Amino acid sequence: MNTEDLRNLLDAMWQDYLKINPDARLIHQLFAERNPTLINDHIALRTFDLPKVSIRTIAAPFVNAGYKPRGEYYFPAKKLFAEHFEHPDNTLPKIFISELHVDQLSDSAAEIIHQCVSQIPEDAPAQASFSYSGRHWALSHDTYLQLLDESEYAAWLCAFGYRPNHFTLLVNALQSHHSIDKVNDFLLQQGFALNSAGGLVKGSPEEFLEQSSTLAKPILVPFSDRNAEIPGCYYEFAQRYPLANGQLYQGFVAASADRIFESTDVKRSN
Repeated sequence: MNTEDLRNLLDAMWQDYLKINPDARLIHQLFAERNPTLINDHIALRTFDLPKVSIRTIAAPFVNAGYKPRGEYYFPAKKLFAEHFEHPDNTLPKIFISELHVDQLSDSAAEIIHQCVSQIPEDAPAQASFSYSGRHWALSHDTYLQLLDESEYAAWLCAFGYRPNHFTLLVNALQSHHSIDKVNDFLLQQGFALNSAGGLVKGSPEEFLEQSSTLAKPILVPFSDRNAEIPGCYYEFAQRYPLANGQLYQGFVAASADRIFESTDVKRSN
């Protein structure tokens, strides 16, 4: 995949994301009106640790386009593992891919997930468009609720399928707001709800990364037995700090990301 094709892929992912998170369009426009340039720090994708859709499988089109693995992260409480990938062209966003350890769920939840994944065409995950291809299976609302009782992550992924979970605005590139606190204040003044789990700001300058995010708003999703509103996607904001060598830290902080995951929790989105 050449650079033009890669940028087209990233744009297609952005357009798909806007369908699930219309607030992101409004927020992007508010900052675009006040800044000559906006930079997307990273895109997050969710998957399962099954061979057909593992991190390595989902990452393959990005790796073929020049991305390299740069960090690994563990989330024991949420039964997740994640990696992030970077492109040599630092104007391109990092790709953060997490996967759920299916064998750590109950037998009933694991069976639901295996059934969903089995319905994905064998050649689909290798396609670049898979990262915004959506749901490849039928799912009832009752089944969604069953998964939700055990794993919000599993319920979200089975409801929405394969698409960006969030995009991230890099605060460092803003001229209008010079800190994540000012970004948060601005968003609150504009009427957007923010994720307050662990505080509005996750992380610290000492950890070289501060993050915040909106709460995912409910969006109408068609299930096999009914249509229901459930939390969709959210918009994240990241402020990075320089390391001893003067370069901005490019990794992630697991404890902070753990809280960011909660931006799609039903209990926090209502």
